[in-house]
Amino acid sequence: MDTSPSLRINEIFYSLQGETATVGLPTVFVRLTGCPLRCVYCDTAYAFHKGDVLKLDDILGQVKAYGARYVTVTGGEPLAQPECLALMRDLCDAGHTVSLETSGAMSIANVDQRVVTVLDLKTPGSGECDRNLESNIKHLKPIDQVKFVICDRRDFEWAKAKSEQFDLRSRVSEVLFSPSFEQLSYRDLAEWILAERLDVRMQLQLHKHIWGDKPGH
Repeated sequence: MDTSPSLRINEIFYSLQGETATVGLPTVFVRLTGCPLRCVYCDTAYAFHKGDVLKLDDILGQVKAYGARYVTVTGGEPLAQPECLALMRDLCDAGHTVSLETSGAMSIANVDQRVVTVLDLKTPGSGECDRNLESNIKHLKPIDQVKFVICDRRDFEWAKAKSEQFDLRSRVSEVLFSPSFEQLSYRDLAEWILAERLDVRMQLQLHKHIWGDKPGH
Protein backbone atom coordinates (compact mmCIF):
# COMPACT_ATOMS: atom_id res chain seq x y z
CA MET A 1 0.00 0.00 0.00
CA ASP A 2 1.36 3.41 -1.04
CA THR A 3 1.48 5.64 2.05
CA SER A 4 3.59 8.47 0.62
CA PRO A 5 2.19 11.95 1.35
CA SER A 6 -0.40 13.40 -1.01
CA LEU A 7 -2.61 16.46 -1.33
CA ARG A 8 -5.81 17.31 -3.13
CA ILE A 9 -4.80 19.92 -5.70
CA ASN A 10 -7.27 22.14 -7.54
CA GLU A 11 -4.76 23.56 -10.03
CA ILE A 12 -1.09 24.27 -10.63
CA PHE A 13 -0.41 27.15 -12.98
CA TYR A 14 2.17 29.74 -14.00
CA SER A 15 1.27 33.41 -13.94
CA LEU A 16 2.29 36.81 -12.63
CA GLN A 17 1.93 37.36 -8.92
CA GLY A 18 -1.03 39.70 -8.58
CA GLU A 19 -0.55 40.78 -4.98
CA THR A 20 1.91 40.99 -2.07
CA ALA A 21 5.48 42.25 -2.10
CA THR A 22 6.38 40.17 -5.18
CA VAL A 23 3.58 41.57 -7.33
CA GLY A 24 4.34 41.32 -11.04
CA LEU A 25 6.91 38.53 -10.72
CA PRO A 26 6.47 35.25 -12.64
CA THR A 27 5.27 32.69 -10.12
CA VAL A 28 4.03 29.10 -9.97
CA PHE A 29 0.78 28.82 -8.03
CA VAL A 30 -0.17 25.60 -6.28
CA ARG A 31 -3.84 25.88 -5.36
CA LEU A 32 -5.06 23.35 -2.81
CA THR A 33 -8.66 22.19 -2.66
CA GLY A 34 -10.93 23.03 0.26
CA CYS A 35 -11.64 25.87 2.67
CA PRO A 36 -13.55 26.02 5.97
CA LEU A 37 -14.45 29.69 5.44
CA ARG A 38 -17.08 31.27 3.23
CA CYS A 39 -16.07 34.92 2.80
CA VAL A 40 -18.72 36.99 1.05
CA TYR A 41 -16.25 38.24 -1.57
CA CYS A 42 -14.55 34.88 -2.23
CA ASP A 43 -13.23 34.62 -5.79
CA THR A 44 -12.01 31.02 -5.59
CA ALA A 45 -15.19 29.13 -4.67
CA TYR A 46 -14.33 26.74 -7.53
CA ALA A 47 -11.55 25.41 -5.28
CA PHE A 48 -13.87 24.37 -2.45
CA HIS A 49 -14.38 20.82 -3.73
CA LYS A 50 -12.81 20.11 -7.12
CA GLY A 51 -9.33 18.66 -7.30
CA ASP A 52 -7.09 15.69 -7.96
CA VAL A 53 -5.09 13.80 -5.35
CA LEU A 54 -1.40 14.12 -6.19
CA LYS A 55 1.70 12.77 -4.48
CA LEU A 56 4.19 15.34 -3.22
CA ASP A 57 6.79 14.21 -5.74
CA ASP A 58 4.31 14.74 -8.59
CA ILE A 59 3.52 18.25 -7.36
CA LEU A 60 7.20 19.09 -7.04
CA GLY A 61 7.82 17.77 -10.54
CA GLN A 62 5.09 19.94 -12.05
CA VAL A 63 6.40 23.01 -10.25
CA LYS A 64 9.99 22.33 -11.34
CA ALA A 65 8.91 22.06 -14.98
CA TYR A 66 8.05 25.77 -15.06
CA GLY A 67 11.57 26.76 -14.04
CA ALA A 68 10.36 29.56 -11.78
CA ARG A 69 12.03 30.90 -8.68
CA TYR A 70 8.83 31.94 -6.91
CA VAL A 71 6.13 29.54 -5.77
CA THR A 72 2.91 30.50 -4.00
CA VAL A 73 0.90 27.91 -2.10
CA THR A 74 -2.71 29.05 -1.96
CA GLY A 75 -6.31 27.85 -1.86
CA GLY A 76 -9.01 27.69 -0.70
CA GLU A 77 -7.24 27.40 2.62
CA PRO A 78 -4.05 25.41 2.07
CA LEU A 79 -3.41 24.75 5.77
CA ALA A 80 -6.68 22.81 5.97
CA GLN A 81 -4.66 19.93 4.50
CA PRO A 82 -1.94 18.93 6.99
CA GLU A 83 0.47 17.70 4.31
CA CYS A 84 0.69 21.29 3.07
CA LEU A 85 3.43 21.79 5.66
CA ALA A 86 5.53 19.05 4.06
CA LEU A 87 4.90 20.45 0.60
CA MET A 88 6.20 23.88 1.57
CA ARG A 89 9.23 22.37 3.28
CA ASP A 90 10.06 20.33 0.18
CA LEU A 91 9.60 23.35 -2.10
CA CYS A 92 12.04 25.33 0.04
CA ASP A 93 14.50 22.42 0.02
CA ALA A 94 14.28 22.45 -3.79
CA GLY A 95 15.52 26.04 -3.81
CA HIS A 96 12.28 27.91 -4.44
CA THR A 97 11.26 31.15 -2.77
CA VAL A 98 7.96 30.07 -1.25
CA SER A 99 5.00 32.08 -0.01
CA LEU A 100 1.84 30.88 1.68
CA GLU A 101 -1.51 32.60 1.31
CA THR A 102 -3.60 31.71 4.36
CA SER A 103 -6.84 33.01 5.82
CA GLY A 104 -5.62 33.29 9.39
CA ALA A 105 -8.22 30.80 10.57
CA MET A 106 -5.64 28.00 10.79
CA SER A 107 -2.52 27.92 12.95
CA ILE A 108 0.72 29.00 11.25
CA ALA A 109 2.83 27.78 14.17
CA ASN A 110 4.40 24.90 12.22
CA VAL A 111 5.00 26.64 8.89
CA ASP A 112 8.61 26.33 7.75
CA GLN A 113 10.60 29.37 8.83
CA ARG A 114 11.81 29.92 5.25
CA VAL A 115 8.26 30.43 3.95
CA VAL A 116 6.85 33.94 3.62
CA THR A 117 3.44 33.72 5.24
CA VAL A 118 0.85 36.16 3.88
CA LEU A 119 -1.73 36.18 6.67
CA ASP A 120 -5.16 37.47 5.65
CA LEU A 121 -6.83 38.90 8.75
CA LYS A 122 -10.52 38.74 7.96
CA THR A 123 -12.34 42.05 8.30
CA PRO A 124 -15.97 42.39 9.48
CA GLY A 125 -17.11 42.85 5.88
CA SER A 126 -15.82 39.38 4.99
CA GLY A 127 -18.45 37.73 7.17
CA GLU A 128 -15.73 35.59 8.75
CA CYS A 129 -14.08 38.01 11.16
CA ASP A 130 -14.78 35.76 14.14
CA ARG A 131 -12.66 33.00 12.58
CA ASN A 132 -9.38 34.90 12.97
CA LEU A 133 -6.90 33.12 15.24
CA GLU A 134 -5.23 35.99 17.05
CA SER A 135 -2.76 33.48 18.49
CA ASN A 136 -1.19 33.51 15.01
CA ILE A 137 0.18 37.00 15.61
CA LYS A 138 2.93 35.72 17.89
CA HIS A 139 4.08 33.32 15.17
CA LEU A 140 4.59 36.01 12.52
CA LYS A 141 8.17 36.42 11.30
CA PRO A 142 9.92 39.57 10.05
CA ILE A 143 9.71 38.24 6.46
CA ASP A 144 5.94 37.73 6.66
CA GLN A 145 3.10 39.96 5.45
CA VAL A 146 -0.36 40.74 6.81
CA LYS A 147 -3.21 41.46 4.44
CA PHE A 148 -6.57 43.14 5.01
CA VAL A 149 -9.29 43.02 2.35
CA ILE A 150 -11.25 46.25 2.84
CA CYS A 151 -14.95 46.29 1.92
CA ASP A 152 -15.98 49.66 3.37
CA ARG A 153 -15.03 52.39 5.82
CA ARG A 154 -15.84 50.19 8.80
CA ASP A 155 -13.37 47.60 7.55
CA PHE A 156 -10.78 50.31 7.04
CA GLU A 157 -11.11 51.54 10.63
CA TRP A 158 -11.04 47.96 11.92
CA ALA A 159 -7.88 47.16 9.94
CA LYS A 160 -6.21 50.35 11.13
CA ALA A 161 -7.05 49.49 14.75
CA LYS A 162 -5.76 45.92 14.42
CA SER A 163 -2.55 47.14 12.80
CA GLU A 164 -1.97 49.42 15.78
CA GLN A 165 -3.10 46.88 18.38
CA PHE A 166 -0.65 44.25 17.17
CA ASP A 167 2.05 46.75 16.13
CA LEU A 168 2.18 45.00 12.78
CA ARG A 169 4.63 47.40 11.15
CA SER A 170 7.31 46.29 13.61
CA ARG A 171 6.44 42.59 13.27
CA VAL A 172 6.27 41.99 9.53
CA SER A 173 7.77 43.26 6.30
CA GLU A 174 4.49 44.47 4.77
CA VAL A 175 1.01 45.48 5.91
CA LEU A 176 -1.24 45.23 2.86
CA PHE A 177 -4.58 47.01 2.40
CA SER A 178 -6.51 45.65 -0.57
CA PRO A 179 -9.90 47.01 -1.76
CA SER A 180 -12.52 44.29 -2.17
CA PHE A 181 -12.76 43.87 -5.94
CA GLU A 182 -15.63 45.88 -7.45
CA GLN A 183 -16.95 46.64 -3.95
CA LEU A 184 -14.74 49.51 -2.75
CA SER A 185 -13.31 52.09 -5.11
CA TYR A 186 -9.55 52.26 -5.40
CA ARG A 187 -9.61 56.02 -5.02
CA ASP A 188 -11.56 55.90 -1.76
CA LEU A 189 -9.12 53.50 -0.16
CA ALA A 190 -6.12 55.44 -1.44
CA GLU A 191 -7.48 58.70 -0.06
CA TRP A 192 -8.28 57.15 3.33
CA ILE A 193 -4.74 55.77 3.61
CA LEU A 194 -3.21 59.12 2.73
CA ALA A 195 -5.53 61.10 5.00
CA GLU A 196 -4.67 58.86 7.96
CA ARG A 197 -0.93 58.86 7.13
CA LEU A 198 -0.86 55.08 7.38
CA ASP A 199 2.39 53.20 6.86
CA VAL A 200 0.80 50.46 4.76
CA ARG A 201 1.01 49.28 1.17
CA MET A 202 -2.16 49.59 -0.89
CA GLN A 203 -2.40 46.81 -3.43
CA LEU A 204 -4.63 46.06 -6.37
CA GLN A 205 -5.15 42.60 -7.81
CA LEU A 206 -2.95 42.87 -10.88
CA HIS A 207 -4.04 39.54 -12.33
CA LYS A 208 -7.68 40.63 -12.42
CA HIS A 209 -6.78 43.77 -14.34
CA ILE A 210 -4.97 41.66 -16.91
CA TRP A 211 -7.12 38.52 -17.18
CA GLY A 212 -10.30 39.30 -15.27
CA ASP A 213 -11.85 36.95 -12.72
CA LYS A 214 -10.64 33.83 -14.54
CA PRO A 215 -9.33 30.63 -12.88
CA GLY A 216 -5.74 29.78 -13.62
CA HIS A 217 -4.41 33.36 -13.54
